[in-house]
Amino acid sequence: MKDIIKKIYFETTIGPYLIQPFYGLYNYFRFTIVSDISRINREFTHNFGYKPDLENPKTYNEKMQWLKLNDRTPLHTQCADKYAVRDYVREKVDEKYLIPLVFETTRLKDIKPENIPDYPVIVKANHDSSGGSIILDKEKTNWTIVRNKLYKSLHINYYTKYKEWQYKNIKPRIIVEKLLQHEDGSIPFDYKMHYFNGELVFIQVDIDRHADHRRNLYDKDWNFMDIVWVYENGNPVEKPICFEEMKTVSKALAQDFCYVRVDLYTLGDKVYFGEITFHSESGFSGFKPKEWDLKLGNMLTLP
Repeated sequence: MKDIIKKIYFETTIGPYLIQPFYGLYNYFRFTIVSDISRINREFTHNFGYKPDLENPKTYNEKMQWLKLNDRTPLHTQCADKYAVRDYVREKVDEKYLIPLVFETTRLKDIKPENIPDYPVIVKANHDSSGGSIILDKEKTNWTIVRNKLYKSLHINYYTKYKEWQYKNIKPRIIVEKLLQHEDGSIPFDYKMHYFNGELVFIQVDIDRHADHRRNLYDKDWNFMDIVWVYENGNPVEKPICFEEMKTVSKALAQDFCYVRVDLYTLGDKVYFGEITFHSESGFSGFKPKEWDLKLGNMLTLP
């Protein structure tokens, strides 16, 4: 039944308009009317088997929950917005690090072949997480599926579901960016730079996100860390030739925050900004070995 509902939602013109009201009502009673602390306690206990200490947090994941509840500024909202953050990047580093923006709109009906260029792009919502659609050939694309996926994204608020406040007041928008590809057509790895109190602590490398997703962690000097976090480790990843520039760019973008993850891509010797994230995995995913939760927590000083 679940597969049938998904097929109707994503593959028919009327599906989203029939199903979304019921899905929204379900989310309202499950997430929206629940207090921030109650929702966090319930999800954290479900994932870790114990209630988080929100008064005196010690582990990395407990501190992510504390930051959700206590570290809230308009700058967090701007930087969580994949469209508005572009101004922050221009101010802090340089426009050359931005992925070319092809098109932006608040109207779903504007997402049609006439407004898409004849080269690969990614279409996504500015307040979504991992919800983009890769368009390699607009003539061979099922635009009903693309628009329906966007329709769902536009009706999601990540504050409601995971209590990440920075998403609460973002005005939903659709953005179309040029797709970054290597010469062989492959998608670049994601380099996610984790900063604690303005200093780089570790780098998360997400490998083949759109195929066989793997993840490696490296320390600030690119030494492999034998840790599994959500996804199994992949093959060793060589240190990027522009690693020093990546550190310079990400450090400049990280200085205004207690904790932040700055996502970058590289193509040859060129660095591109991806996004800024304030609560990786929403603070609900453990490490293997699990003692790393406390080790990393000890490295992060809360304001």
